[in-house]
Amino acid sequence: MSVLICGSFAYDNIMVFPDQFKNHILPDKVHMLNVAFLVPELRREFGGCAGNIAFNMKLLGDEPVPMGTVGSDFATYAAWMDKYSIIRRHVHVKDEHFTAQAYITTDIDDNQITAFHPGAMNLAHETKISEAQNITLGIIAPDGRDGMIQHAQQFADAGIPFIFDPGQGLPMFDGEDLLQFARQATYIALNDYEAQLFEDRTGLPPGEIAKLVEALIITRGAQGSHIYTEGKRIDIPCAKAEKVVDPTGCGDAYRAGLLHGILHGKDWEMTGRIASLLGAIKIEQHGTQNHQFTIESFATRFEKSFGMQLS
Repeated sequence: MSVLICGSFAYDNIMVFPDQFKNHILPDKVHMLNVAFLVPELRREFGGCAGNIAFNMKLLGDEPVPMGTVGSDFATYAAWMDKYSIIRRHVHVKDEHFTAQAYITTDIDDNQITAFHPGAMNLAHETKISEAQNITLGIIAPDGRDGMIQHAQQFADAGIPFIFDPGQGLPMFDGEDLLQFARQATYIALNDYEAQLFEDRTGLPPGEIAKLVEALIITRGAQGSHIYTEGKRIDIPCAKAEKVVDPTGCGDAYRAGLLHGILHGKDWEMTGRIASLLGAIKIEQHGTQNHQFTIESFATRFEKSFGMQLS
């Protein structure tokens, strides 16, 4: 059984400015801004939603199949995927473009200035669901707008159940777009901010959105998550993290847990807790693909976190 993960691949370039932006930006000169920040600390991480979700599913012992478009500079990321034996036959290289890039500068107050170059991600619509074989489940994560629309239709036409996970791409779509995704999807996954934006654009509160799909999952950070299904709401507790280091990528880790649970026929109580624990493990490390665990250690921590055995 394989899960097709449609979404982005990106390099995250993370820089730390050991001062406060406000000390270097003159309020009366913002109309002619010309500033430079010395950033002695720099990390380059492998990221993008498809890459992150696939990495987490691989740690759980699954065989994820990511699909996306990348640029001529993808070689180091490809080597990383090969190291973890993540299938990349549906990761298409566009030689005339760069892989998507995020440049993030953070000051000591955790304020951020981010520039994002989508690059090859904007060509996601050139990939097709029909390219992949033996797919039993899918997810549409943030990607190029046209690609997300086309892949949803292709999943629906093929009768393959999938999660619609718009993430930071949600503002690209109006209310009718979002309702169409809901009609096509089997599940919807949102964080609490995205759920409010979804409601504002469609006019539907969570209970009504949930009627359009088999399950609506809303994550709420340290407050856990809610799963709306079959006319009820299941409350999933937040797994306790040993330390909070970097929340970037926690949502992708959570979604990998959802896919794992659905793929293996687990109930929502179990599926939500697997997803919750994955998010807690990720938040303890910098970057989105630097955490590690074995199936045995995951099961032990699961029982410790929730007082129940991992089935």
